[in-house]
Amino acid sequence: MSRPSGRRATVRDIAAQTGVSIATVSRVLNGQAHVAPHTRDLVQRAVEQLGPRAPGPRNGPARPALGTVYLRCPYLLTDYFGLIVSSIAETLELHGRQLLLNAGEAAQQTAILPSLASRRDVSGAIIVLPPEPSEELVALQARGFPFVVVDPRVAMPRDIAAVSAAHFAGARNVTRHLVELGHRRIGVLAGPDNWLASEARLAGHASALADVGVLPDAAMVRPGPPTAQFGFDAAGKLLDLPQSPTALIGFNDKVAAGALAAATQRGLRIPEDLSIAGFDDIDLAQATRPMLTTVRQPLQEMGRIAVSLLIRLLERHRLDALHVELATELIIRGSTGLAPAR
Repeated sequence: MSRPSGRRATVRDIAAQTGVSIATVSRVLNGQAHVAPHTRDLVQRAVEQLGPRAPGPRNGPARPALGTVYLRCPYLLTDYFGLIVSSIAETLELHGRQLLLNAGEAAQQTAILPSLASRRDVSGAIIVLPPEPSEELVALQARGFPFVVVDPRVAMPRDIAAVSAAHFAGARNVTRHLVELGHRRIGVLAGPDNWLASEARLAGHASALADVGVLPDAAMVRPGPPTAQFGFDAAGKLLDLPQSPTALIGFNDKVAAGALAAATQRGLRIPEDLSIAGFDDIDLAQATRPMLTTVRQPLQEMGRIAVSLLIRLLERHRLDALHVELATELIIRGSTGLAPAR
């Protein structure tokens, strides 16, 4: 096998030369176990024949083609975040790459991004719902450091790789479901008002209402943190209005579960008196009674796609689609029903 003159060998080159998988080549080069001796010898001979590994990004310092991936997820790793992080870790393992995890809410107070590009112990990063301002992400990208953003809080510049769910379409589908059941007064327990996902979902909600000639009512929208306590408090305020909603949509399943508790406290039957829907389809959605109608986000696939994008960046492949938006799915369960006659 020959390579173009002047280009250094990549992991893909070595895999093609030896006929083994890229993951196996990665394990050999990282010194990991569980590789047959003859396979290890084959890969090492190919490395000697093909020469050094590929250099790092053109605008930054040279980095090893294989190396540790820095995963920043400055939140508690439960439910939503836990599924994404677990998927990223499992997929990196398949590629023979090690993981350095930065997680927990306390990590939000640590300035990580400004120094990340100068670290020699990591070759790239995956950043989940970064709390940092977009200017820090732009600065990191300008230094040639390869990274991917999962579920960005704000709109990303077109040259920063990002993966998210189809928030607009998901919200439109769940609102359309409620509209088809006869609901017109629909309360939205929205997420933080400075999050991209919140804005996209409110737009999807408004789109579905517009289809039946209904304008969104600002009094029916309550922004807040994506917690069960917020869902309980915000739902209670909406349900105590003289013209209360006949349906509620939570920013996530935790918010919807809090709304369910508020409705139960007021003696409302679900779904006979009030319909409630969530977002995410975490395990909690099937633990409530009745079980929650919700929008399933492909959380694990988001993690897998993020790794795939990062590997392609590290191996200097061309990426024509830097912003990947994955489809959601409406899961209809017992918490939504026909609008009550009032």
